[in-house]
Amino acid sequence: MKLNQQLYVFFCLFLSLFSLVAALTFGAADISFVDVIEHLYPHITGESQLASSVFIDKILWELRLPRTLMAFITGVGLAMSGLILQTVTRNPLADPYLFGVSSGASLGVVILIAILGITRGVFISLAAFIGSLVSILCLLLVAGTKRVGQVESMLLAGVALTFLFSSFTSLTLYLTDPQAVTAILFWMLGSFSNTNWSNILLPAISTIVSVAVMLVYRRQLNAMLLGDESATTLGIDVNRFRLIMLILSSLLTASIVAVGGGISFVGLMVPHIVRFFVQQGTSAHLLLTALVGGIFMIWVDVLSRTLLTNQELPIGVITAAIGSVFFLSLLHFRKHLSN
Repeated sequence: MKLNQQLYVFFCLFLSLFSLVAALTFGAADISFVDVIEHLYPHITGESQLASSVFIDKILWELRLPRTLMAFITGVGLAMSGLILQTVTRNPLADPYLFGVSSGASLGVVILIAILGITRGVFISLAAFIGSLVSILCLLLVAGTKRVGQVESMLLAGVALTFLFSSFTSLTLYLTDPQAVTAILFWMLGSFSNTNWSNILLPAISTIVSVAVMLVYRRQLNAMLLGDESATTLGIDVNRFRLIMLILSSLLTASIVAVGGGISFVGLMVPHIVRFFVQQGTSAHLLLTALVGGIFMIWVDVLSRTLLTNQELPIGVITAAIGSVFFLSLLHFRKHLSN
């Protein structure tokens, strides 16, 4: 890893730690940066018996810290998932939601709420995860083990499944009680408001495993960027490796969607941003993509909690707005470069 790449990684690592702590100061209760440090590291000041200290502890450890960690995990997971898809399909517009995983998860949650009336708890995550797995299964059934056109089949199937699941979701919403529709729509737009320590575990494990797998197989991923023929010449079973990476990306996205809901554009935008600073295919590129995705989602979550007084904006609304502006600016910039 080159010196400038190491500096980028260390800077983003420091910025990640700073963002994790700084984000805890934002909220309805006024908690300073120093208070956050003192309560995260109680050995610095010793144990306190003050009621205000207990109150701050509850806010930090039961509300803000799980939510902030989930935002960071979501950013890392979606960014890495997008990077996997863009690498193995060699499609710069590939996105974690391209294969219908998000729409499948949304359909699972909508059915659960509409039929059983359950609007929170572990069953919501389970329903979203099952819906995502159904989408993955359909993709695998369509693609199968076919050697030719496997990627194209999965891409087309993903688009078709997205519209299919979305149509079923719209129909279910139309037939559902109006009071339940509000909760469903808010979840579909993305939110970390119901995050707790118990539902962080699955996304955290999925994200850590995915990052580790990508670091281990980074040489194979680099070879995939050269094309199928070149990768095959280097001894890689292209179709098998691509299928494994697609499954990994889908499962990673499913575990995140099950908790955070539909959050778009992160997996599409972050890998492009990192490519401006670091060469694609290096270890630094993988680590920076993960860290930048986490930092981005932390501050998007802060915006969702602070932009409106006593209200919370859905995460997906903010990411879609930022992502749209980013890509319009990118297209405008490239147009001027080509002229």
